[in-house]
Amino acid sequence: ERGCVVVDFDQFYAAVAMRDRPELAERPLAVGGALVLTANYVARRWGVRSGQPGFVAKELCRRGKEFGMPSVELTFVPAEYEKYAEVAATAMEVYREYDPAVSCGMGYDECSLDLTHYLRRRVRFGSHARASLVSGEGCGCPAGG
Repeated sequence: ERGCVVVDFDQFYAAVAMRDRPELAERPLAVGGALVLTANYVARRWGVRSGQPGFVAKELCRRGKEFGMPSVELTFVPAEYEKYAEVAATAMEVYREYDPAVSCGMGYDECSLDLTHYLRRRVRFGSHARASLVSGEGCGCPAGG
């Protein structure tokens, strides 16, 4: 039996933008322009979603009153792929502590880990410590099977 998990950062591109510009954390925020690459959880309350045309996302926020929400301006920030690569590289260092053969071909924000050998070592040495994956980059990343 194998112990595998998928690690997927929450609102990854938006999380990196909010890490660098904390004042954006409480505002509806989208990364992209003509197309929404991702949105923070604040923007998602207005119905802003990944893959949505930017003009639709802006209108959802402006027309919030029609949907029982206040009218707000959606803040757009451009994608910064170099920063995403840096965060992903830091996370990869952490992942290798648990799975030396890890490969993250799913994109910057998602990775599959085989924890089988790590967990067997922990049991063999009498420690039942829970594995904790933390990127150290200020971006949350839950892991699950």
